[in-house]
Amino acid sequence: QVQLVESGGGLVQAGGSLRLSCAASGRTFTGYNMGWFRQAPGKEREFVAVISWRGRTTYYADSVKGRFTISRDNAKNTVYLQMNSLKVEDTAAYYCAADRDIATLRYWWNEYDYWGQGTQVTVSS
Repeated sequence: QVQLVESGGGLVQAGGSLRLSCAASGRTFTGYNMGWFRQAPGKEREFVAVISWRGRTTYYADSVKGRFTISRDNAKNTVYLQMNSLKVEDTAAYYCAADRDIATLRYWWNEYDYWGQGTQVTVSS
């Protein structure tokens, strides 16, 4: 089992930047692909980005491609989400998640095994 704790959320103006962090503890961090998801009030949880266990492969939702960057530091057991050029529509609670099946990069939230508690990102106009 792995425990995940997100941080770095906050209030930012449109066009600004934030970097989210997700610290993992418990089982070996490199045993998981890591994803970021978000959920706005009244909406379903949606995929944002995923990174393979070695950090060599990444995929992004079209809505964030070119603006967000996912990365990981396996020595620090941490995954990051750098968010630039933020838009009002990026406002949501952001969650990191761990997937034990490292053979496949997944986009569906219900296929992930462990979740953090979330961190709120609010983008003002």
